[in-house]
Amino acid sequence: MRDAFGADALRVEHIGSTSVPGLAAKDIIDVQISVARFDDARIDAALENAGLTPWADIARDHCPPGMTLDEAELEKRYGSGEGPPRAHVHVRVAGRFNHDYALLFRDYLRAHPDAANAYAEIKRVLAERYPNDVDAYYTIKDPVCDVIMTGAREWASASRWQP
Repeated sequence: MRDAFGADALRVEHIGSTSVPGLAAKDIIDVQISVARFDDARIDAALENAGLTPWADIARDHCPPGMTLDEAELEKRYGSGEGPPRAHVHVRVAGRFNHDYALLFRDYLRAHPDAANAYAEIKRVLAERYPNDVDAYYTIKDPVCDVIMTGAREWASASRWQP
């Protein structure tokens, strides 16, 4: 990723379930590329150079219930590849809400194994009940993540967490 994105990548970080030791996860590596701004042509070229397919229709993350955020705070670029390893690459602007959300979620679960275990159980049940329905899976999973993030934000404040 670093080679494909070059200087456009401020940071390249492992996120998602596989980034939390011991957390049950699909065999997909999630990576977050932090950029200063979106330049779609450069991002698409970088994703393609890394052997990934850019997905123009995946251009934003969900807004947690009860929050009002500017659309830019949820904007992203996304690419995936069948590998090996299978990869999902999320390109987000550093410091925006969705950028920090992914890092805080990961770090909180790393620091709180009980929360990670509960999250793993929810994911297991969802995968069992909705093996072929991605929309149903995320319709339930996203609000669960938002509940976990309530505790994560309190932990971040108390621990002076920084992305």
